[in-house]
Amino acid sequence: MIPRRVAIGLAVACFLLLLGLAVTAPEHLAMPDLSKVYLGFADAPPFGTDQRGRPLLEYAQQGASVILGPALLAGAAVGFMGIVGGLLRCVGSARVDTGVQAFSEIVGSLPRMVVILVVALLIPAGSRGLLPLALAWSVLASPGAMDEAASVAERLGGARFVEALRAHGFSWSRVFLYHITWLNLRPVVARQGAETAMQVTFLEIALSYLAAQENQSSFTHADDVKSWANLLEIGYPSLVLPGVHTSHALITGLALVALVTLMTVMTTSAARAR
Repeated sequence: MIPRRVAIGLAVACFLLLLGLAVTAPEHLAMPDLSKVYLGFADAPPFGTDQRGRPLLEYAQQGASVILGPALLAGAAVGFMGIVGGLLRCVGSARVDTGVQAFSEIVGSLPRMVVILVVALLIPAGSRGLLPLALAWSVLASPGAMDEAASVAERLGGARFVEALRAHGFSWSRVFLYHITWLNLRPVVARQGAETAMQVTFLEIALSYLAAQENQSSFTHADDVKSWANLLEIGYPSLVLPGVHTSHALITGLALVALVTLMTVMTTSAARAR
């Protein structure tokens, strides 16, 4: 078990690194320099160059700028819906429980990737971006968070738990915000939110990689912006073709994905129940 302080420190460090990449992202890539084509880590630090001699650092920066904001908003939305689901279970209303269950069953039964593709196709070409897709993903992911949070609230005793604390003189805000949300729902909310942010990251990479393979415009960003998927696209030939020295791009792309995964795992560990 990772100590809580270590987990918090690692999660914050990962986030700050991603934030630093995002806020320093250039609007456009540097001009090509054919004398620096496919340079490795040592020859063109920190990440090497692409097939036109442009630094892969700019790919990492632009990719982070594409992903970070929408992923955080999607994670926050799922976390909020988890809190709502847990608190509604403590209300003790059969009608509320029925409404929540109906919402969960309807939304939870929808095929996520089909819905995401439909949303992507409905967005005008000039307004495409990751944010609408991330918010749609958060809506589709919210039933799971609400159900899990409701189960935690049910194990506490639901409305009976609230009545017991109120009988001891605690205010409504202290009961719902501190005892239920902070002390009991926090691990579920943090894990569901962090996992949703990671899923949005993988979603963006998958959609951008498919678009790059088909030489089509991406659903998640403008044509003049690069994604982490472009790093994987540049680096993949080094695995299957002899004499192609682009493994530095593949390693960079996988390292960025691993960074997001590490941040998710550390966030979950930091927010675990005491």
